[in-house]
Amino acid sequence: MIVGFIKGIIVGLLASIPLGPIGVLCIQRTVSRGKNAGIFTGMGAAVCDTFFAAIAVLSLHLIIDFMTTYEDWVMTIGGIIVVTFGAKLFTVNPVKLISRNDNKAKKLRSKYVGDFFSSALMTFTNPGSLLLMFGMMTLMRIETAENAAQGLIALTIIGVFIGSSIWWVTLSSVINHFRQKFRLRQLLMINRICGIIVIVLGVLSFCKGSLLLIEHYLS
Repeated sequence: MIVGFIKGIIVGLLASIPLGPIGVLCIQRTVSRGKNAGIFTGMGAAVCDTFFAAIAVLSLHLIIDFMTTYEDWVMTIGGIIVVTFGAKLFTVNPVKLISRNDNKAKKLRSKYVGDFFSSALMTFTNPGSLLLMFGMMTLMRIETAENAAQGLIALTIIGVFIGSSIWWVTLSSVINHFRQKFRLRQLLMINRICGIIVIVLGVLSFCKGSLLLIEHYLS
């Protein structure tokens, strides 16, 4: 069981390290608003990664078939969502974010909840995340529900969450360590660069989904 747990941690790390839209968001929010904002952003992705890991291990073919069958719609809608987040990221002024009085715990909690759910939504609407998780599971030769004990399955899924969480906490902590070295103009530039990257990724997803839709309806 310990081996399965360790494999789960490795899968969580490998699935989180690729710098996609969530990685860009995590870096931007950490630079603009601090480590906690980055961590909550990463945790949204970690929860979705854990959900995808559960799908992979439990072999829930119904959900898998749905994601595959409607990949065109998922990618198209997901692309729109990602572009929307990117556009918002591009237009946000980090100087104003920093100058605001965020000392009230209620306001901070509200922002962190928004960070969490926005990244969770972006991860969930990206079918590539599910496919990546399946690839990692296959690579690590993790046993599925058909031939594994329930305890092993639970430990593997928990391991995925821990591995993913380790990456996001580490990334946010490292970026936060160098945060004070960024000047306000640099923060604005970082926001715009990150926004453009996220928009491009969203446009690519939208275009791919749209092409799949066109092929589907023309065939």
